[in-house]
Amino acid sequence: MTTQLSLNGRMFTVKSDPDTPLLWVIRDELGMTGTKFSCGAGLCGACTVHLDGAAVRSCQTPLSAVGGRKVTTIEGLSPNGEHPVQKAWVALEVAQCGYCQSGQIMSAAALLAKHPHPTDADIDEAMNGNLCRCGTYNRIRAAIHRAAGKA
Repeated sequence: MTTQLSLNGRMFTVKSDPDTPLLWVIRDELGMTGTKFSCGAGLCGACTVHLDGAAVRSCQTPLSAVGGRKVTTIEGLSPNGEHPVQKAWVALEVAQCGYCQSGQIMSAAALLAKHPHPTDADIDEAMNGNLCRCGTYNRIRAAIHRAAGKA
């Protein structure tokens, strides 16, 4: 079965089963590996992408749920790394091991698109469930504030 998929501003025809998690379509069929697999249960946030601008866990989102909607991965957020969140991440040296960072960045970008000037409580709520095994949560919060123009 084929499905039309709008990904990072381009249309793709994919041949995956409609029940296939979006994560595997993105990584295996389309070769975009910035979105990471980690827990596979939607609990860690490493696989976060945008679906019509909202942060979703791609490991739990079936291909059938994305028809006619726009999907954005870390590769499509800003091809040259100029998104304010990406720039803040680099400026504040947020990443340590880096494995969770694409999911963290995608969640932060979705938050700022909805709440351009978030409070700490807004950040905590939006980033809840994005796990960082290195514990860079304070730098993540600082980078979100910086991207929002507060730092």
